[in-house]
Amino acid sequence: MSPSDSIEIELKFDVDAGLPAPDLTGLVDGGTVGEPTTYLLEATYFDTADTALARNRITLRRRTGGTDAGWHLKRPSSVPGGRKETAVGFDEAGDAQVPAHLREQVLTIVRSAPLVPVATITTDRTVTRVLDADGRSLAEFCEDLVSAESLLPGGSVHRWAEWEFELTGGDAKLLKRAKGVLRSAGAREASSVSKLARAIGSRPHDDLVRALPKKATALGLVQYDLAAHRDALVAWDPIARENGEDAVHQMRVAARKIRSILASYPGVIAPEAAAPVAEELRLLGEVLGDARDREVRLAANAQLLHREQAPDDLVRALIDDERLHHERALKSMRFALTTPRYLRLLDDLDALIEAPIPGPAAARDARDVAADAIGRAYSRMVSAEKRLKKYSPWSAEWVEQLHTIRKRAKAVRYTAESVDPLGKRAFHRAGKEAKRVQNHLGVFHDTVVNRRHLAGVAANPDLSREALFVLGRLDAHEEARGRRAVKKYRRTR
Repeated sequence: MSPSDSIEIELKFDVDAGLPAPDLTGLVDGGTVGEPTTYLLEATYFDTADTALARNRITLRRRTGGTDAGWHLKRPSSVPGGRKETAVGFDEAGDAQVPAHLREQVLTIVRSAPLVPVATITTDRTVTRVLDADGRSLAEFCEDLVSAESLLPGGSVHRWAEWEFELTGGDAKLLKRAKGVLRSAGAREASSVSKLARAIGSRPHDDLVRALPKKATALGLVQYDLAAHRDALVAWDPIARENGEDAVHQMRVAARKIRSILASYPGVIAPEAAAPVAEELRLLGEVLGDARDREVRLAANAQLLHREQAPDDLVRALIDDERLHHERALKSMRFALTTPRYLRLLDDLDALIEAPIPGPAAARDARDVAADAIGRAYSRMVSAEKRLKKYSPWSAEWVEQLHTIRKRAKAVRYTAESVDPLGKRAFHRAGKEAKRVQNHLGVFHDTVVNRRHLAGVAANPDLSREALFVLGRLDAHEEARGRRAVKKYRRTR
């Protein structure tokens, strides 16, 4: 069985051992409940010695018994109240080592640390299915008697009873009704987020995060921002490896924002500490950028051909060939994200956040340093706009200068966003203005890139006349779209 993903949405409660389960037949109009089934589940949980996974609300286990024996990785998801679960059966993973696919998914958390057993948990589980009027499963109600042993130094054995109510096809309304029924029957709010957290006493990392103080120093602001974007980089990494929607883009944005912070506040962290990290982030951005650019081009080509009766040779050139290039770029990206160099970058970034070497501006007031940074970035954008007048409209130099303005606007936007925690309206307004410039010129830049690509495809001597005719139409569409974008930009200035 190959790895499978699902979203787990459940309620968890503490209960007294032996508490009778309530009647659940009334949860669904016309519904019924199945016959209770009992399982003995035996699981070994794996983590680093310092429980890095548990502190990030991630659990990795090898479990026997029940209907889904195998390896399970559970982590936070974007679905409210849900957790993403990746399962790998024993036939795919073998019976001993942590499957490579699952280790890859947590690589940014564990880095080079070994994954070792940290707890064993045995669960005597009774499962009752909640069915609709047609006999379809909507949820499973689990009565668990749990015995957990921590394998960490100083660990002990804990025993408790709990109830779980997990959706298998039902909706949020069913979950809400079940919560009321179970609470009325004597269930209490769960004292821990998971069985493992209760067994080893781990606190989630996000419970330890502190807000930025009102009178923050420049160093405090930079550390706060770096940590936020570092967390985003780490969160998007496993999704990018699987080519999840927009994941490569978001991971590259996180890397760019970290670099932008280091560039925007040059006197806050000593350059000998910041510069090497910034350079490694630049190289990471190039790797991510190749995969992202191919993704964008493939989507753009598909959009361009959407209303065209394109011949087969043009479809091969714009879709099939580009898809192959995209897959190769993703393969290169995945390799780069498994190298020791990438893991060292993450370690160095952590050190930059947790133990930075202060620069001469580190102790200055955050608002003063932020105002200086935004002012510098805004001035550079305005200077680039003034230089645009030196070039003839639509010349190669003029087009390149618009690209420079776009990049300068992006720097203003990123710098303004980095000081959002300070709550200054003037900073926010500067960011909004820069965002409009970036968006309009970003559309124009996309058309420039697309037209160059179309010209390259048209240079193929083997293309049919029909393909060349369609390419001419596509180029005209992109030229018109670019001119509209520039017109919108001019209206904002």
